[in-house]
Amino acid sequence: MSVWISRRPQADVEADLAASRAAGGPLAGLRLAVKDNVDAAGLKTTAACPEFAYSPERDAAVVAALRAAGAVVVGKTNLDQFATGLVGTRSPHGAVPDSRRPEFISGGSSSGSAVAVATGEVDIAIGTDTAGSGRVPAALQGIVGIKPTVGVISTDGVVPACESYDCVTIFASNLDVADRAMAAMASGAAGRTWPSDARLAAPPQPVVAIPDELPELDATWHAAFDTTVARLKAAGAQIITVPIAPFLAAAKLLYDGALVSERYAATGEFIDGQPDAAVDPVVKGIIAAAREHPAHRLVSDRREVARLRDEAMTHLAGADALLVPTAPMHPRLADVAADPVGVNSRMGTYTNFCNLFDLCGVAVPAGMAAAAQFGVTVLARAFEDAVALDIAALITGDESRQQAWPLAVAPNTELVVFGAHLLGGPLTHQLTDLGARWAGEVVTAPRYRMTAMDTVPPKPAIGRVPDDADGTALTGQRWLLSPAALGRFLAQLPAPMQLGKVELADGTWVTGFGCDGAAADAGRDISAYGSWPAAIAAGQV
Repeated sequence: MSVWISRRPQADVEADLAASRAAGGPLAGLRLAVKDNVDAAGLKTTAACPEFAYSPERDAAVVAALRAAGAVVVGKTNLDQFATGLVGTRSPHGAVPDSRRPEFISGGSSSGSAVAVATGEVDIAIGTDTAGSGRVPAALQGIVGIKPTVGVISTDGVVPACESYDCVTIFASNLDVADRAMAAMASGAAGRTWPSDARLAAPPQPVVAIPDELPELDATWHAAFDTTVARLKAAGAQIITVPIAPFLAAAKLLYDGALVSERYAATGEFIDGQPDAAVDPVVKGIIAAAREHPAHRLVSDRREVARLRDEAMTHLAGADALLVPTAPMHPRLADVAADPVGVNSRMGTYTNFCNLFDLCGVAVPAGMAAAAQFGVTVLARAFEDAVALDIAALITGDESRQQAWPLAVAPNTELVVFGAHLLGGPLTHQLTDLGARWAGEVVTAPRYRMTAMDTVPPKPAIGRVPDDADGTALTGQRWLLSPAALGRFLAQLPAPMQLGKVELADGTWVTGFGCDGAAADAGRDISAYGSWPAAIAAGQV
């Protein structure tokens, strides 16, 4: 199978894995494949063109970040040459076939990376995504592919395809591993700055938009999508329908308009200067044609993308995410050989517009469409990567997740709650409406007391006792929210409730609920129960 372009000696990999496990780290002992348009020191970067090859002096930022977290590079994977394609067949090293049915395509351009994960040769793999290269092969191989908001992960050390829209992505067999790898990349290879008001979680019952039509899908694939929508609805999502027309119109501009001129800017001079190089003829035709677009056409097409983006986002108003099929079909290798451009174009129906519209996406497996693996992508607005991740987890059936990779880099602050804002409480929505993320239980230092106030809904008052008085350790919950969300929450907080610093059992101090002293003294002391739910269960509230 033509998955690999170059591999490290197995003995070296095994030695590094042993050292990684001994050293520890969030990705300790995980095997990593690197798409061969991303630099990894010690291995040539070829972008699937032998004559283009060079030996990088250092790792790309993303490779360095994953290695620092404990991942061990196994080798460099095959791809559609210069990351130009969604089929995985445009390489002088041979087409990368599907991991299950070798007469079918793997999807591209990150073909080798996706198949290496699907076959279990590695645990995680780096891909890139401009038009869907980090999502389409994930769908066809039945694995997870996370495509972050454009620019939040550094592309330093990545051979550009369309520089304005290129993203580094992660493949893994499940959402948890992909999330951990993304957190490591985000921490060590940060790019675009996150805003202070980013939502850090999806609401408990998210509003998910679906297209009003599904072009290019046959009846079987349409039925697979409908089944996924039903599963999402059963998990608590509200489903709405939106026009897909502006999304599809933008998708066509990525290759059919002047935006493709960025591909010539990336590698066109090399191709022109190396007429005898082993350049795939389809790739050469696409990049050579991109030379002919005048600058005014590029400006015009970018203006049209902006117009279509505004129209599309207007349709999405009120929705937390858009759910689409990742790919509309699974072609055979023979189908691509017979119509290389046409088939590739159809494969990008639901992916090409994503980076143009500055959306993030999480591609997850969603069952079968006859004998083909079927996948969907949850798309969300820029910097709402955690929202997309949570909704994807509803589809895969993952349990409620405390972690989400954007927490590694997005500005966030802790808030500890003890009463009506506890998960499932009558005021939880005041936090979830702000995009707050539940982060588990906490216990205070034994320096507090809790009284029950006569309010609607009932609330506890939390106060710190004097140093010479006996206190109690109280159980509460930690939430994470953006600084802007915390400010809005505080502005709406009614008297006598207050926010202040609360000491936890481990000696750390966090922002948490308190109460005006006089109001707390007027309540009934329920400290002995140790938590608000325990007091309710005992009939004391």
